[in-house]
Amino acid sequence: MLRTALRNVLAHKARLMMTALAVLLGVAFVAGTLIFSDTVGAAVKKASAKSLDGVAVSVQALDAEGGPRTDKNGKRSTLLDDKLADRVRALPGVQSLRRDVTGTATLAAPDGIPIGNGWQNLAANFQPDKDGHDARYPLAQGRGPAAGNEIALDEATAEAAHYKVGDTVRFATDGPVLTKKLVGIVTTDDPQVTTGGSLALFDTATAQKLYLHPGQFDELVVSAAPGTDQQALTAKVREILPKDRAEATSGTALAAEQSRMVTAQNKALSQTLLVFAGIALFVGIFIIANTFTMLISQRSREIALLRAVGASRRQVVRSVLAEAGLLGLLSSVIGFGLGTAIAVGLRAVLDANGAGFPDGPVIITPTTVLSSLAVGIGVTVLAAWLPSRKAAKIAPVEALNTVEAPPAPRGLVIRNSLGALVTGLGVAVMFYVSTLKSSDDLPTAMLGSMLTLTGVIILAPLLSRPLVSLAGILTTRLFGISGKLATQNALRNPRRTAATASALMIGLTLITGMTVVGNSTQQAMDKMTANGLTADYKVGTSTYTGLDPALSKKVADLPGVAATAPLRSTGFQAGGRFTSLNGTDLATIGKVARLDFTSGSPARAGAGEIAVSQSAAKENGWHAGETVEATFDDEKKEKLTIAGVYADNPVVGDAFGATSLVDPHMTQLKNEELLVKTQGSPTLETEKQIRHALGDSPLLKVQDHADLRKENAGQIDTVLYVVYGLLGMAIVIAVVGVVNTLAMSVFERTREIGMLRAIGLARSGIKQMVRLESVVLSLFGAVLGIGVGIFLSWAGGSLLGKGLPTYELLLPWGRLGLFLLLALVVGVLAALWPARRAARLNMLEAIGAQ
Repeated sequence: MLRTALRNVLAHKARLMMTALAVLLGVAFVAGTLIFSDTVGAAVKKASAKSLDGVAVSVQALDAEGGPRTDKNGKRSTLLDDKLADRVRALPGVQSLRRDVTGTATLAAPDGIPIGNGWQNLAANFQPDKDGHDARYPLAQGRGPAAGNEIALDEATAEAAHYKVGDTVRFATDGPVLTKKLVGIVTTDDPQVTTGGSLALFDTATAQKLYLHPGQFDELVVSAAPGTDQQALTAKVREILPKDRAEATSGTALAAEQSRMVTAQNKALSQTLLVFAGIALFVGIFIIANTFTMLISQRSREIALLRAVGASRRQVVRSVLAEAGLLGLLSSVIGFGLGTAIAVGLRAVLDANGAGFPDGPVIITPTTVLSSLAVGIGVTVLAAWLPSRKAAKIAPVEALNTVEAPPAPRGLVIRNSLGALVTGLGVAVMFYVSTLKSSDDLPTAMLGSMLTLTGVIILAPLLSRPLVSLAGILTTRLFGISGKLATQNALRNPRRTAATASALMIGLTLITGMTVVGNSTQQAMDKMTANGLTADYKVGTSTYTGLDPALSKKVADLPGVAATAPLRSTGFQAGGRFTSLNGTDLATIGKVARLDFTSGSPARAGAGEIAVSQSAAKENGWHAGETVEATFDDEKKEKLTIAGVYADNPVVGDAFGATSLVDPHMTQLKNEELLVKTQGSPTLETEKQIRHALGDSPLLKVQDHADLRKENAGQIDTVLYVVYGLLGMAIVIAVVGVVNTLAMSVFERTREIGMLRAIGLARSGIKQMVRLESVVLSLFGAVLGIGVGIFLSWAGGSLLGKGLPTYELLLPWGRLGLFLLLALVVGVLAALWPARRAARLNMLEAIGAQ
């Protein structure tokens, strides 16, 4: 029987090729994901470990909240000063000591475009030895900064900004633009810099002036003398540190923590990619099961002869499973090779788009190899199990009397009953989900979606008859006899039609659901912006470091500016619940934000009054005129009066009051945003004036309504395009399934096609018949997929209600129409080879075929 299985694989190479392709693509996705994750993870770990070379102990200052203190001017203040550094340096076993100052600096290219990526735009102090070199930042060109007007950059940043040694570099830390002379270019392996950030270096005094206070440091990095025990040295350092005000961490512990963080980050990415790989393999299961079902039907006479000469049912099952196992093994090996190429290509593509992964070799672990092979073989054998059971149940006499027996009515009745039960349960869960408003209920929505999708897949044979018949009316009217034959062929075996269409349906269900939710979310965010914000501009910073209130006041004095309102926030606890509180100019906030009070009146400055949103009032049980005892973030207590309740507005948030109420509770006096209303329509000149008044800092974000909509749309579209790309594999596999089904169907109907040719149907009519059958199958899958996707997005979209109160289902008819057009194209393309093969059949040989 094993030899028989091997012979069947070799004898039906063409028939199994498309099935092997489905397995191959799925395994390639899995292997590529695992190899990519291992490769990038190893490279980042290596780079992280290299950045910790020679680090025996790291000393960092803490305050009660676990971080450095910050004064009202934004300067950090630490206990790590020269005196403490000298004490640490004097400990036995200490070979050297680095005194690091760190911060962020956003650089601008000569054309004014910011360089780098937000919080990854690092800044540090260059610490030269007696030869003028810093081992942590090796010089590539020039020298290190040694004066207050000098700066050094890393190679990638200098290249991206087109800066050369001797140029004047423009940058900002948290306010107006600064300029310094570029005196050196360095290299670095810091993962934050290599993965899209930037690095600016200053001399120590200048770095302290920018980020700390003279003589203070963010970190003391201790290198141990040879033979020194790292843990013992760490303990010695801890003994001389102020208790609860600074901490010492061993280099080993730092390396372990970095490794854990890298592993966690890669795990999240790997799990996301593996989910889509699982979807691709799930789609492949339908194709594999379909193929083996058709092969067994075609080989029923052969199986009957085996049974007649003594083969047991168990042997028949084993033979089919062995055949599937051999096919899965071959496909998995080729798929693994393709997956390796995908991993290398994916890394190159991401690097070309600014990902900046550290260099490193391709990592292929035994676990990855075994996992990929196990998945490919396991999926193939699993998909072939039911067809193998069907093969074993064929009675020898029945098989010898017929080539293909129709599916048992009882089987479809049981299947339809089970499908109705599962679908009903899934729909009931999704209706329950539609009443929920919190994203915490996402697992329930996922369960309901899985049940609904599974139920529809089970019911697909039942649904195929009315939907395909409806399509048949159109094809018959438009294409005559070819259209009618195509419809009848699609209806001949509902199971096969359903399995083929389900593969396409799964991908389109997910794509449609994501598209509808994405479009509705985008429209809701636009509506929130339009309804809540009447200002023409929202001004902030890309690093969220805030704006200097003194500079913000200059904007109000610009010609053409009608009103400005700052927003700076704190928070307080009342009744065990936290509420964020925005401080603003109460005289102008109504001019830049739409405030609809449902009770009470606006808050008054100097009266300890606040206005709260309807949601906050409902959650806390507050009413206009009520006084609450509030404990602010700085632990200070104050009585606040609820002056009024307004309709929810994302611009002012949960609550707002006067700046004079908020300022005493802020550690750093900065405006998080500045809302600007112009006297006429916003113009480019007005935007330039605002930027100039705020110092032309590369940190600035001056956004009008169009910019805000574009930003929201850009984020959502990016997610959608990623999903489209990842689900594209499932669509490709579905196309393979359509081709496979049509090819097998043409083989089964060889005699029938010969008879049609004999009674006068031209070759073009045969081609048209096969093409229309393919289109009907594809459109059936597309209609099911789009319909289920819309339903799931309607029910699941309600989970966004709490965070996005303006959310409502809005169908993107253009994209949905594009999906239907895509299904039509899939049908036409998938039929090219089967239609050509059917049309080229020799008439007489086809009629005589067995």
